[in-house]
Amino acid sequence: MENNEMNEEEFAAQDKYRIVICGANSYEKKYYFNKKFDNLPANIKEELHIICVLFTEEAGGIFTISFTPFGHIEFDTRHEEDDLFYDEISARLLIKEIRRKKQEMLDALSIYFRVTFLHQNPADLIEGYEEEEQ
Repeated sequence: MENNEMNEEEFAAQDKYRIVICGANSYEKKYYFNKKFDNLPANIKEELHIICVLFTEEAGGIFTISFTPFGHIEFDTRHEEDDLFYDEISARLLIKEIRRKKQEMLDALSIYFRVTFLHQNPADLIEGYEEEEQ
């Protein structure tokens, strides 16, 4: 039987291989979008922009959306040590809300990444998502 679980070192190592799609920084009042994803539809790019900026306006700090090496979407938030305005509780709640409200878009982004960058078969991926919904 094959063991698909990663040990702690492998899990930590995958972090350096994440590909950031976009992010916002409340300290510098800047938004970043990775040009590798320029071919995404304009409405998706705009939605990602809104998510990032609203997140940092609400919770503060720095917020990024990225892909793991396996094509999963990850949200990351961090803050400077002396930032008394950063709201960790709001950050966690906002991430849960984004995942809940934007699940369909996040699934589509994951499929897009897996097909475009990991060269996986789109039919297999769509079938897998349909089975999860049932």
